[in-house]
Formats: sequence, C-alpha cells, structure tokens
Amino acid sequence: MKADWNSCLNNKVSFKGFAVPKEAQEKVAKFSFHGQPAELKHGSVVIAAITSCTNTSNPSVMLGAGLVAKKACELGLQVKPWIKTSLAPGSGVVTKYLLQSGLQEYLNKQGFNIVGYGCTTCIGNSGDLDESVANAISENDIIAAAVLSGNRNFEGRVHALTRANYLASPPLVVAYALAGTVDIDFDKEPIGTSKEGKSVYFKDIWPSTEEVAEAVQSSVLPSMFKSTYEAITKGNPMWNQLSVPSSTMYSWDPNSTYIHEPPYFKNMTMDPPGAHGVKEAYCLLNFGDSITTDHISPAGSIHKDSPAAKFLVERGVERKDFNSYGSRRGNDEVMARGTFANIRLVNKLLNGEVGPKTIHVPTGEKLYVFDAATRYKDAGHDTIVLAGAEYGSGSSRDWAAKGPMLLGVKAVIAKSFERIHRSNLVGMGIIPLCFKSGEDADTLGLTGHERYTIHLPSKIDEIRPGQDVTVTTDNGKSFTCTVRFDTEVELAYFNNGGILPYVIRNLIKQ
Repeated sequence: MKADWNSCLNNKVSFKGFAVPKEAQEKVAKFSFHGQPAELKHGSVVIAAITSCTNTSNPSVMLGAGLVAKKACELGLQVKPWIKTSLAPGSGVVTKYLLQSGLQEYLNKQGFNIVGYGCTTCIGNSGDLDESVANAISENDIIAAAVLSGNRNFEGRVHALTRANYLASPPLVVAYALAGTVDIDFDKEPIGTSKEGKSVYFKDIWPSTEEVAEAVQSSVLPSMFKSTYEAITKGNPMWNQLSVPSSTMYSWDPNSTYIHEPPYFKNMTMDPPGAHGVKEAYCLLNFGDSITTDHISPAGSIHKDSPAAKFLVERGVERKDFNSYGSRRGNDEVMARGTFANIRLVNKLLNGEVGPKTIHVPTGEKLYVFDAATRYKDAGHDTIVLAGAEYGSGSSRDWAAKGPMLLGVKAVIAKSFERIHRSNLVGMGIIPLCFKSGEDADTLGLTGHERYTIHLPSKIDEIRPGQDVTVTTDNGKSFTCTVRFDTEVELAYFNNGGILPYVIRNLIKQ
C-alpha cells in the first residue's frame, strides 16, 4: 500500500493522482480535537470501517480482526480518537460469535462498535467527520485516507474528504487504524509504541493461523446460524406494523422525496419514435480515461451545495435528513440532479479544476452540470459527452445511464466502454460511439466547445450493428466513429427510444 500511496501522491491530477509538490508532501496540519492536541498529514487515516460487504460474514477474518484488537489492547496501543471507526457485520451471526469469543469487547475499546447490519461506508453512508477533522483537512488541503473492508473505493464515494481510499481485510482495517496512516511499510516500520515504551510492529499484533482457527472452533456454533435465520421471516415490530395498501395499483405520493413517478412513459405512443441522428449538439462534459459509474451517478452523500441539496431543502428536508443518493434512487428528480455530481469529477472543460461543474458553452458560464443541462434542454439543444478509455467502469449502476438520459444527453463518444455500461446506455436510448483506433478527442483536436452532428440514418433498417458513421463539427472537423449497437436487439431498443418503452409496447401487443 505504501508504494501505491506514494505513487498516487506524485501522479498528475486524475484517477489515483494527487499531484502534491515534493516540498508539500511532509506538511503537518495541527488542530484541536475536543481539547486534545491532534495532527493530520497526507495519508492520515480518518475513516476505518469494517463494512457489511462480502468478507464480513467470514468468521476467520472477523475473529482475526478481534484478535488484532485484543493484542493491540494488551500492548497498550489505541486508535486515535479522531479516526472515525465503525463495524457493520454482514450478519447478526457475526455479533453472536464475536460476543461468544469475548473479542467484541476489544473491538469496542478500539472504537469498532457495531453500528448496524447494512450498507455503510462502502456506499458513502459513513456520515460526517468531526467538524475539527473536516476543517483540518479542508483548510490545509490534506489528502486524507479511508481504509475499509468493503468492495468499492471509487473516487468521491466513501467520503467527500477522503481522496485516498483503500480496501483491506477486516484485520488489516484495524491494523491501519492503529497505525493511523497508509504511508507505512508494515514489514519495516513500527505501528506504535507499547505501554513499556517499546516499538510495536505488525507481526506483534497479527494473530497466527492457529489462533484464528481456535477462535473459530470454539466460538462459531451452528445454533447461532439457526436462531438468527429462523427470525428473518418473522420480521420486527417496526416492519410488521407498516400499513399495507390493498390496491393493486401503486398510489404515487407527489410530495415524496424518496419515491417519485418516473417520466419514462409519459407521452408514449404505440408507434416507436424510430432511429435518429444528433444535430448540432453541445458537449456537456469532456472527460479523460477511467470515468466510473460512481463519477457519473454517485451513490454516496449529498453535498450541501449541490442541485440535489437545493431541491430537497426547497421541499422542507433538513440537511441532517438528506441521506444519500443511493437511498433516494427511487426519485428521478433527485437522481437527475445527482448525475455527474461526484465531487472528484475531472472535466477538461474546466481546465484542471476538479468538481461537479461544467462550462455552458453558449455563455461561457461555469455551472453545476445539472443546471447547464437544464439550460440546454430548455433552449431545445441536444448534448453529447466526450470520454476516453473505459468509460463507465465500476459498478453496473443503472442510474449512470438513466441520469444522463434525463439530462438530455443523446450520445457518448469514447475511446472504449465498460461492457455493461455500454449496454445500459443503449437501453436508455443513448447512442454509444467509439473513436477509431489511435484516435480520441485530443488527437482530433476536439476541445468540447464545438457543436456536434452525428450522421446516423433515420431508418432503423439502414443501420447495422457496429457500422461506421461520420461525425462533423461546426468548425469544419470531420471524423469517423463506430456505432456500438452490437446486436439487432439493441437496434430494436434504439428504434423504440430505449428498452423500457420497447418492453411496454410488446406487453401491450400481447
């Protein structure tokens, strides 16, 4: 991890690049944490989370984490109080065997108290950092780190203030929390100092295979699984007391900020709209490589100054109740405003500035992406997105295609697409196009300030999967792209305006 961290520290600003000058890499930010002297450096851990994903139902690693905490306690090591620690087991069984083993006590002492049994830090549900910690990071431009045992660590997902996010096993999460930094070589550098004043190394707190096996054998009992899973179908009082409408038709609540009737079928007719090209579209965003679905449609916290936050506040939602984009995915009005709202977005139109904004080309104004897209739509202008390689990598998130469609994006021109995201774009009626090999927006001299016309046939039977089309700009450039409709079925989706109206029309016909 240390080698990767140092590489990221020096890389140019991009995915896994922070471009911190050499002379600033040893900077120390001193602050007061509830009256206690504290400090942060680049690479300091401020979030350490054993999350509910994947391996937190594995007794070996969970009990291993407990053993690491126990050994650390016995040696006198303590996680710094300004590190936000949490434990969200993957199952109620985990709590039972941690209690049975007596190891939960030591996890508690190191701050890894049980916070629940659902998605937490991995999807951005870690909550706010202490104000003093947040201020120390922001005011000193510290590259703070999070270490979590989840399965996602895309930029801006875990927390807006942790720009370096690393995945680790539960016992390693505890170890990095104790070390307080990712800038450490566990083989050579001490984690801390014991109560006797001696240096403590990783090997001193790491349990042996035999210790872990013994803990599993004595603490993980079949009866725990039986009693826990028997209760699943019984629910709980809160769930059981929910009123259940008798109607077979869902009754939309126009005031709900969580569930809103989506616009996908409004004004839909039985006649498909047919194929179409794109005429004189503006470029909404101009990206480089490795734009993930988390960049496109973040699942984490809703920033207080974002269009989504403004929307919620206007409807009487207090900031403490914003929740996350992931929790509000049933409301298209929130999710459209959350599209391209990732705080780590790198858009070439902004000339190096990082954040969820873009340039409204006709006026030159810098706006939130949602606000710029709304202006284009209100003026009757289509938009496109330019991108590099691996556009749409990461989670196969449907909102990363639905959101751009709601913003009025008609096409994405990229060097390459992640397989599932390309399919999702097609499903939402967005045209995916690939630059020819060896070409991209930079080599073609495209800045994103042009207007783009995609010369696609207007009759679906004149389009073939994978055919080449010409793209022209209003300043005289012309280049060839490959249309990434890869099958005849995908052409049928496009002809219908997307997979949703395609399915509805077919159901009605039956």
